[in-house]
Amino acid sequence: MAKIIGNIRAEDDYTHELGPEPNFNESVYFNFFDRQQNRGGFVRIGNRANEGYAEVTVIVWNPDGSAYFNYAKPDISDNKSWNAGGLLIDVQEPGERIRTLYTGQPLFMARPMDMQDPGKAFKSNPRKPITIDLVHSAVGPLYGHVGKVDDGNEFARSHTEQHMSITGNLTLGDEDPVSFSGWGMRDHSWGPRFWQATPSYRWITGNFGDDLGMVITTNGEGVGRGLFQQGSELVAMKSARLSTEYLPDSRYHSRLTADIEMQDGTQRQLKGRVMGYIPLRNRRSGENTHVGEGMTEYTLDDGRVGYGLSEYLDQPKG
Repeated sequence: MAKIIGNIRAEDDYTHELGPEPNFNESVYFNFFDRQQNRGGFVRIGNRANEGYAEVTVIVWNPDGSAYFNYAKPDISDNKSWNAGGLLIDVQEPGERIRTLYTGQPLFMARPMDMQDPGKAFKSNPRKPITIDLVHSAVGPLYGHVGKVDDGNEFARSHTEQHMSITGNLTLGDEDPVSFSGWGMRDHSWGPRFWQATPSYRWITGNFGDDLGMVITTNGEGVGRGLFQQGSELVAMKSARLSTEYLPDSRYHSRLTADIEMQDGTQRQLKGRVMGYIPLRNRRSGENTHVGEGMTEYTLDDGRVGYGLSEYLDQPKG
């Protein structure tokens, strides 16, 4: 069993009792990257049973920059499992091993930037069958917190994360199944959720092998915090100052640099290059929250290369 850090239990890997909040959400997210194939992506499902639906997002980036993508809001009536829209999450051993299985016909997008106009993108891109069948096994501690009811948090009141190794198979379009082997990060949150409840954040996750992973979070540009997963230990950063390069005249990030100071004063630097990008959004009450997702290659100061996801959230201005 992996080490557990925080006021959480391994059993928190399962779904929880449905809360009374109209916007109660229980979501799980898994990203995955195979450096040999230059292929990766993520799956996410958020149960919003009090609103009668789940949010299901699936993306797989190909080495040539194209992608398979789907977003759906299938009907659900309870919070007993994550099983909707073709996506099934099977907790095989809590805190240690989880299987993700998706079967469906997402869009095949030669240009994922087409999602700048979702309506047009869903009409103009073909659908192709894919299957994702992956097992995510812990390489580091399960860590997080369980928040208090009525604490005013409308985004991620209770939250866990864990670095994982990943094996399995992908079947993409009409191609034969291909084996998949790599690393990724998983995330689980439960409680009330409005995507509009936080003004801005950057969530930078990556893995360099079984022995090393990292996560950095900031509220927009500037100084944030983070940690390195070093085997079975978590090593906290004192600060992480993030700077970003964007595509011209856009909010779409293309490169990033994090200047890191560790607790003992050691200086480190992380550089990221976005290899695949898709602009997503969440719409509620007439507002469109922008969520930019980037499959990213990272280089640490010592030259070690890893892969992960950089997620940039911003609210509409004005």
